[in-house]
Amino acid sequence: MPSFLSNIGPTELIIVFAILFLIFGRKVLMGFGRTGGETLKEIKKIKKNIVEAVEDEPAGNQKGES
Repeated sequence: MPSFLSNIGPTELIIVFAILFLIFGRKVLMGFGRTGGETLKEIKKIKKNIVEAVEDEPAGNQKGES
C-alpha cells in the first residue's frame, strides 16, 4: 500500500466523500457504490469457480509430472 494512504484517517475520508458528494451528487455516487458492489460480487464468484476447478483437478493430472 502506498505510504500516503496509510496516513489517511476517518476525518479525511469523510471530507473527501463530502467533496465528492458536492461535486457529483447523490445519484452518481450511489451508482458508483452499486457498480463497485456488483464488481466485488463477480470477483468473488470467479475466485470461487477457480478454487473449485483447482480442487476438482485429479492429483496425477498436474503439469510437470512425468
